[in-house]
Order: sequence, then C-alpha cells, then structure tokens
Amino acid sequence: MLHIHSKVTYTLFILLTACFGSAFAQSTDVLKETRGLIARLLPNHHQQIQVQLTDKAGDEDIFEIEGTEGLITLRGNNGVSIASALNHYLKTVCKADISWNGNQLNLPTQLPQVEQKIRETSPYTYRYYLNYVTYNYSMVWWDWERWEKEIDWMALHGINMPLTIGGQNSIWQRVYHSLGFTDKELEVFFSGPAYSGFNWMGLLDGYGGPLPQHWINAQEDLTKKILQRQRALGMKPVLPAFTGHVPPGFDEKYPGTKTKKVQWTVFPEVDILDPDDPMFVEIGRRFIAEQMKVYGTDHLYTADTFIEVLPPSNDPAYLRDMSKQLYQSMAIADPKAIWVMQGWMFYFKEKFWQPEQIEALLHAVPDDNMIVLDLWTETRPVWSRTNAYHGKPWIWCMIHNFGGTTNLFGKMPVIANGPVEALHHPDKGKLQGIGITTEAIGHTPVIYQLFMDNVWRRDPIALDNWVADYAQRRYDSDNPQALRAWHILQKTVYGYTGDINSGGSRSMANARPGFARQGPRTNVHSFYNPADLLPAWEQLLKASDELEKNEGYRYDLVNLTRQVLANYADELHAHYVIAYEKKDQKKMKAYSKQFITLIDDMDRILGTHPDFLLGNWLQDARSWGTNQQESDLYEWNARNLITLWHGKIGARLHDYSARQWNGLMSHFYKKRWEMFFTYVDKQLKQKKEADPKAINEDIREWEWEWVQAKNSYPIQPKGDAVQIAKGLFKTYHKRIADIYKNAVNPITGEVLPEPAF
Repeated sequence: MLHIHSKVTYTLFILLTACFGSAFAQSTDVLKETRGLIARLLPNHHQQIQVQLTDKAGDEDIFEIEGTEGLITLRGNNGVSIASALNHYLKTVCKADISWNGNQLNLPTQLPQVEQKIRETSPYTYRYYLNYVTYNYSMVWWDWERWEKEIDWMALHGINMPLTIGGQNSIWQRVYHSLGFTDKELEVFFSGPAYSGFNWMGLLDGYGGPLPQHWINAQEDLTKKILQRQRALGMKPVLPAFTGHVPPGFDEKYPGTKTKKVQWTVFPEVDILDPDDPMFVEIGRRFIAEQMKVYGTDHLYTADTFIEVLPPSNDPAYLRDMSKQLYQSMAIADPKAIWVMQGWMFYFKEKFWQPEQIEALLHAVPDDNMIVLDLWTETRPVWSRTNAYHGKPWIWCMIHNFGGTTNLFGKMPVIANGPVEALHHPDKGKLQGIGITTEAIGHTPVIYQLFMDNVWRRDPIALDNWVADYAQRRYDSDNPQALRAWHILQKTVYGYTGDINSGGSRSMANARPGFARQGPRTNVHSFYNPADLLPAWEQLLKASDELEKNEGYRYDLVNLTRQVLANYADELHAHYVIAYEKKDQKKMKAYSKQFITLIDDMDRILGTHPDFLLGNWLQDARSWGTNQQESDLYEWNARNLITLWHGKIGARLHDYSARQWNGLMSHFYKKRWEMFFTYVDKQLKQKKEADPKAINEDIREWEWEWVQAKNSYPIQPKGDAVQIAKGLFKTYHKRIADIYKNAVNPITGEVLPEPAF
C-alpha cells in the first residue's frame, strides 16, 4: 500500500511539474528545505507542524500562524518567512528561545494551539547579514555542520540578504590564470584564511599565506552548499565583485596599464587598477562571468574599493569614473547587477568624503542599481547627513561588536527605537531594509535577538516588557531574581546611547602592559558605574537553585562573572598606578598580586563553558589541514588574528580582538603582566623610573613566540560554572564594593556616583 502511494505521489509530482514548470519544482524545494529546518530544530515535534506557501502581501513578505486539529500551520511567501513564523510561534506562544549560546526548547509533548490567526508583514524589503570580516573573526574555521546551523538561524530571524563571499579565491585563481598569472605569482596575493576579508577588500596582499590549494578547493565546495541552502529558503545572497585590487606586479605583466598605490595601516601598499584603464572592466567582467558559472547569481554584488584607505585622488571626476567603471564591470556580465556598497568609508574617512565627493561616487550609478549599507547606524548614522544617500536605496545597519571582543555591551534603547524612527522619518529617502554588519558573532545574544525583532514590526519595542519576556523565555521561568538581574543589565551594560564608545569597554586585563588607562586598544568603563553590576551578579546567582541546568543561564552567569572581574581588573590597575606614583612598594606588590590572581580566576570561570575555550578555536583551525604544514599555518593564523594581528610590528592593531577566553587569559595576558610587574619592581629596587616601552620590547618578543607555538589547550569545559561563580562571588563581592567607593571615571576624572546597590 505504501509502495502504491509513493508511486501515485511521484506521478502527481511529474504531472504538476509538466503543467506548471519550474515554479512548482521550486515551491516543492522551498517546502522541503523548510521542513528540514523544522526537523533539525524540533526533532520530537516537527510532525505537528505543517508548512504552506502563500503570496506576498503586496510588495511585502508575510507570514501567518494558525493552530487547527492538533496541527500548527505556518504560512509564508518563502522559506525565510515560514521559518520566521516558526520563530515567532516559539517565542510568543511557547515562550521558547533560539540562541547562539544555548537554546531553550522545553516544549510540551503536544504543541500549544494558536487561539487566533497571527499575521505579520515586514516593512523591510532587505534584511542584510554579515560583514566581510565576520568571515575572519568568527566563521573562518566553520565546517558545513556549523554553517547549516547558522543558515537556520538566519532564516528563523528573517534574514534574506546574506553576504556570501567565502569561496571567491577559486574564482580569482581561474580569472588570473586566464590573464597569465601563475600559482606562484598568486601566492603573494592571496592572504591566509584568517585575513581573507581584508584581502578581498583590497587592504592587504598575501599576509598569513601562502594559501594552500586544498583550502581554495574546499571553500568552493562549501560555498556551493551554503548558496544552495540559502537560495532554497528564499534568500538572495550577496556575492563579491571586482574592486580594482590587482596582484603585485600587475603593471609589469601588463606594461602600460595604469595602477595606483593605496596603503592600509602598517601593511605594505597594494595596487589598484585605474578605472579608465580598459583592463578594469574586462577583469570585472571575467570575474562575474566565472562566478555566475560556478555559483549562479541573484544579481547582488559587493565591492568596496576604498573601505578604510584614502583614494589616490579627491577629484570628483576620478571618483565618478571609478564608481561608474566598477559598476560597469558588474553590469557588462550581468545587466541586472545591483551594487551593494558599504557606507563605512563615509564615516571612517569623513574628512575626505565631503558632499561633492560622496555625490560623485553615488551619482555615477543608476539609483535602482545600488544599495548602500549605512554600516554603523546605531552609533554614527551617515544617511542623515547625505540626504539619505542622494536617492539610493539604503539599509539601517548595526555593527555592535568589533573584532570579537567578549565584553558585555549594547545599545538597547537605540536598536529598540532607531529603525522604526528612521522608517517613519520624512527624510528617510529610500530606506529599504535593516541589517546586522557586526564584525563577529556568537556572543551577547540578547542584542541580536532584540535587533531582529524589528524585522516584522512598524512600531518601537517597549524595552522593559521585552527584557522581561526575554528573560522568561530564555530561562523557561519567571524567576524574580533573574528578572531583576536582567533589568540591571538593561540599564547598565546594555543601556548606552552615546557615540564615543566603539563597541564597548575593553579591560586592562587584556591591555598591553603599562601605566596608561587609555590607549588605542584600551578603553576602560566610563558609561556606567561598574559597581552597579554587583547586584545583577548577586541576583543571577540567587536564581541558580532553579535555573542551574538551563544552558542559557549557565552561559549568562559565566559571562556576567567574567565581566564583573574584568571591570575589577581596571580598578586594581588604577590603584597599582597610584601606588607606583607614590613609590609605595608594599601596595604595589599587593595590587599586582591581586591582579595576577584575578586573571587566573577569570580563566577558571571561563573554562567551565565551551563558548569561552581557546582550545576549540585552535583545534577547529588545525582540523582544516591535510598535513602538518597546513595545520601549523592555520593555527598560526588563528593565534595571530586574536592577539597581535600583525606580528611584532602590529602597532595599533595588537589586541584588537581582546578576547577573554580560557587559556588565553592565563597563558597569554597573564604572562605579559607578570613580565611588566617584575620589570617595574626591578627598576624601583635600583632607584630607577620604569619605562613601559623598554619592557614592551621584551613582551613583543615573547608574544611572537606564543603566536608561533603549537601547544594545545582544553577543548572540553572543566568544573561547575555555578559553584565556581559562587566561590568567586564570596571572594570578590566585598572587595569590589569597597574599591568602587572611590572609583574615578577615566575619561572625565570625576569620582563615579555611589553604586546603586
């Protein structure tokens, strides 16, 4: 009987395909992939859910949710809309939560019914996701299993416009082979895996390489799988295009071509092909044509020639020509091409990008063939000072995190209201979307959940109610202590609304040792009183009897404990500096000893959770190698990116990532501070002043040795997070409360207000 039924079904499928063609087959593929997502997420409940495709609501994406006869029906105009319906149902009806850092899917055997049909539409055509450098700071070592989870997360949260650029080296390799370049010549062009985004944006050549051929081939295979899944769910991926960046020695291979030099930070100059050179459009055409053959296209392309470098000329005619030719290099191969451009440069180099220069760049491309990402709208919006990008469609974006730092930080008031305020602003121009352009993911899940709740709404988010609901569904509990803790976090670490704090604070525990409290990579806490986190820590710990088995709770407890201790490190350092200025060696010894012990204690609590283990990052890197040499290269990339960034001469780039991970705290940051404290003690014993620059030469040598080391670190958590956090609370609570009574704002010099607890 089952065999007969399957034959009938297959015959019906053939007949329908013949009648309605590819549209029916595509619909079947969407439903198949959406069911697969639901089965992965809810293996014990997916049979209670049916999915259906429906038409758009005018030009807007739509989803509907109904519950009839023991089934939950999810409808949407594509897979993303249906997945969004599922997420909405789980959040609002089931009080469940889907997160990078611990799902809460404690569902009853029979899924709850929906009393009245739920129907939502999105005012945003585009919901963009990712940054070039997210592919380095977070995703560089991912395999298909991890990518599959992320694509599911995208669909569940309404993402329909992901940046998908990981497999482009194989395309460039074929293009430059066709232009006569050898693999040997391309070795100095392609960067190592951890630096690929910076290479693709035209900021550096070859650093961290040479790139193994296996990596190039494997990334192409992986990218094909990523694109197939994204498209099947209804996403329109953004693929790369030619920026003008060419391999070193291009003008030698092609004498007479016009190239210019640009430089990013401390790296050597790279070559940019002049836009009026005939080769410019030809290379761009070859790249798009080859990419379409291998990966297909949704006609969306990213290219950012001057993302963090100054153009060779501020002549509007030059910029207009560059923009026009760059677009033509896409359009000649794909007449439907739309250029998706990061607007970051208009903020980052705003002295250069004056109104005349901005207009020249934008007006060179037809309005409907360019979309501008207002990359850091939550902090430095550009749309409001560029006449909404002079008629170009644009997207309201949130960066939030720089480099993958682990600090607690966020702008809840801004992201709960900002997108809607822009949506209703009379001068918004062609605002067509919102997006996440963060440099790293997998941390601070609350901020991303809040931001993506804007996708299906036109009104501001009532923050107090939202936070209460978030705490309840994250922990599957209305525990009053946990709720109090979250409201404190809402008002402190997540309550910043200013524009001077670039991605939040960075602790002295991660800083290059010295006496200064402020520096290129050091920005200690100034927008809230760190002592106000003590009651949040206490309340969250009090909830442990009920919540200790909850995944999200354990992550949040480790993260909050880490942040409280990181803040305390800043005050211990400040008191050490005061003692040094008074040449009080007894107090110096006491504070330096406490500082080192504190780093060990941070390392211990971090070691209780898999999301804070250096060992996993390094093991994932090594796993891509097909031999010892490749694994060693990948580990070097992994170590260098999160510490020195650019070796011993990293200048401003060192400690950019500032990650507080188990293994990194005790084996990297602690060692640097021990060297510093030992040096200062020695100088005072010899009646000499301490010069941090002198010891930093030795520290840089030691750092470089660490980057090249191959020792392993734990890949499994150790110890009980709740018990260790309780022990640390008992040790540190009174000390921290006492030291903050005289804490000083490091920027203003004013004594901080009394703690709120």
